[in-house]
Amino acid sequence: MKKFLFAAVFLMCMGMINTVSAVEPMEALREPMEKILNLLADPQYKEANTKSLQRQQITAITSSLFDYTEMAKRALARNWKIFTPAQRKEFRDVFADLLETTYYSKVYGEYTNETITYQKQQKISDVKARVETLIHRKTVDVPIKYSMKLSKGVWRVYDVNIEGVSLIKNYRSQFAKILNKNKPEYLIQRLRDKVALLEKGENPET
Repeated sequence: MKKFLFAAVFLMCMGMINTVSAVEPMEALREPMEKILNLLADPQYKEANTKSLQRQQITAITSSLFDYTEMAKRALARNWKIFTPAQRKEFRDVFADLLETTYYSKVYGEYTNETITYQKQQKISDVKARVETLIHRKTVDVPIKYSMKLSKGVWRVYDVNIEGVSLIKNYRSQFAKILNKNKPEYLIQRLRDKVALLEKGENPET
């Protein structure tokens, strides 16, 4: 009897786990994106002294939504292997800082009560999917596609395609040119410098 009860409880738990991990890619994207839009529209963050808190909350959401390790690997492509484990961690961290800082400055600086339509999702494989969205601005609709990967039961973004341009491919091309003439530590420092300038409100060249 005890064995039967144990088996029943085990199966119930497995069913709960499967239910949790069965969230579709589109829903995994929609929930955090709606939270970000709500934060941007929240009137309590209109004052300058509240922007820091707003950014912290948005960063917490994007950190969970985006798979920065996967993005770092794909941005470096073949060059990933020339980085030491310590350099890979440094690069991943500063690249995440760059993406988050750029993202925040973009959405904060250009946000004018936009809305998002989640058009469709396409399962490429059991662990990869693409979600197509449309951002509705005042004068134009901007198509954005999110490439997502399932890891440990969670769908996370590893690339963003805006109007046909892949974010990761764009960075990959830039990083390849830099690493063709310089060592990994040079690229890492260059990204650190760029993040510092962005934090000051400047728009440095890549």
